[in-house]
This record gives sequence, C-alpha cells and structure tokens, in this order.
Amino acid sequence: MTSRTLLQVMGLSFIIFLFSYSQASAQNLFQRVDSMLTESYRKGDIDTTYIKRPQTKWTILGRINVSGAKIEAEGMENGHHFNSEMTADYKSTLSAAVSYLGFSLSGALNPAKLLGKYRDFEINFNSYGRRFGFDIIYQNAQNFTGWHDHEGMERITLPADLLKVKTLNLNAFYVFNSRHFSYPAAFTQSYIQLRSAGSFLLAASGQGQHATLSPRPDVNWNQEMNLKMTNIGIGAGYAYNYVPAKGWLMHISALPTFIVYSNTSMTLGDTRVPLHYHFPEAIITGRGAVVHHWSNKFLGLSMVFNFTNIGHKESLTVHNIKWRVRTFFGLRF
Repeated sequence: MTSRTLLQVMGLSFIIFLFSYSQASAQNLFQRVDSMLTESYRKGDIDTTYIKRPQTKWTILGRINVSGAKIEAEGMENGHHFNSEMTADYKSTLSAAVSYLGFSLSGALNPAKLLGKYRDFEINFNSYGRRFGFDIIYQNAQNFTGWHDHEGMERITLPADLLKVKTLNLNAFYVFNSRHFSYPAAFTQSYIQLRSAGSFLLAASGQGQHATLSPRPDVNWNQEMNLKMTNIGIGAGYAYNYVPAKGWLMHISALPTFIVYSNTSMTLGDTRVPLHYHFPEAIITGRGAVVHHWSNKFLGLSMVFNFTNIGHKESLTVHNIKWRVRTFFGLRF
C-alpha cells in the first residue's frame, strides 16, 4: 500500500468516525431536549384526580371555523330618534395544527377568499394556559350590510362597501382554581378533564374600533359618519367544566367586565353626537364547548362570544357583537 493510499484510507476512516460521532451526539442532544420538554410538559401543580396531561406527545388537529360580526346603534339626532343594524358576511376557514408537547404549528385556509368572494381580513390569536389565557381578534371589514331607520324618514337599506370597520377585541383571564379546573381541556385539548370542577376568574377586556359610513346618494344616504372608540374593562367571572360521563366534557363560562376607561367620539354629517359614559357600560365574553374523547381520538365544538355595550339611547348607544364557532377532530400519538 502506497503512502498516498494509506492517507486516503485514514482520511475516509476519520470522516466516517466524525459522521458517526456527530450522529450519536445529535441523537443524544435530541433525547436530552425531549426529556426536558417532556418533564416540563408533565409537571405542574395539579390534582390528577381532576385533570391530567395526555400520555402521548404528538397531536394532529383539523378544524372548521365560522365567525361573524354585528353592529347595532340607537340614539337621537336633532331631536329625532334613529336606529341602525349592520351585519358582516360570515367568514369560514379550514385549519390544521400539529402539536408536540405543547408547542403548536398551525395554518388556515379561507376558500371564499381564494375564489375572490371574501375581501375582508380577520385574524384570531388565542392562548389557553392552565392559569392564564387570552383571545385577540382583529377584523378589517367592509362587507357589512343592513338598514337605518330615522324618525320621519323611510328605512334606508345599507349595501356592502358602505360601512368600513376596523375592530380589535382583547380578553384576558386568570384562573384561580387551576389545580382542579382546566380551560385547555375544553379549547386546546392539551389537558383532559376527568371530574367536574369550576373556577372563579379575574378578567380584563379591551376594544378599539374605527367605523366609517360613506355617503351614497343612490341609496339615499347623504352624510358621512365616523365613529372612534377605545374601551378598557376589568371584572370577574366564573367557568365550569362538567363531566357527565367518561370521555365527555361540557364547558361554559362568562366574563363580564365593566368599562373603566372609555374614549369615544362620533360625527354624523356636520353634527357631533355627544357620547358620555353611562353606567353600566360593559364588555362581556362568553365561551362554551362540548368535547368527546376516546382511545387516541377526540372531536368537539367550541364557541367564543364578545358583546360590548356603550352609551345611552337618549344620545347614542352602540352594541358590538363578535362570535366564532369551531368544530374540530384530532388524533394523539
């Protein structure tokens, strides 16, 4: 064997050694990370006779989401009563998610938007932890349709593209009885509720909105309306997980928050409509869910509902309604 051949053999052996070592090191590193994540995922100050973590590490989930919005307004202008109602088109999406030890990656698809039939933009971001959780919903919509009644005038039909609304809703909560009650069991399925339990909740809510109603002489609407509002509320509520039988869960919760800060302004044509705080102004968030799990599978239905009430009908009162319904099916392994 020549010296050149010997060097080639030694070099190849060294490369094979490095590859084997690096592969073993990567495998050991993955095992250490997996052990740390598993330990963090499993531990927690919980009563395992009431709630527990799934025994598996992976979860695959498919969802169908439907959401909608409505705005109602009632008040007085120059001594005349008016009343309006505007409803947005429903939004439907298909989504899928993959979760590993509590870390999730998800994506959503809106078929109507791909076909050019839905031009609005909406994003929903939520997190349901054992103690803390929140929902954030942002909507930029101009597909509202509805009607406007004004004393002494015929009803005006309000077509799409007349009202443009940008809305941000936020609701956050703290769970007091996190040892026995689990929000994730109802909404993310990262826990399993074994026995019925409830909890008092501390909550904070916020809403920001900018609405513009443009003049449209063809529908007998000849004035521009601008509404801007910022509201922050604090309050408390209660949530309950009912387990009627093994593998079943029914959830209901209500989080009323009373507005402690409000900055609202409205102009209708050249007239500024005075908006003064009138107790009780509130932001209410309701949630509900039904979940059934068996073997390594689960399916269910969940709902989140936001309602905001501000103002007084002797000047102006505005009701904002936002809701989302979700059906889901998942596998654990």
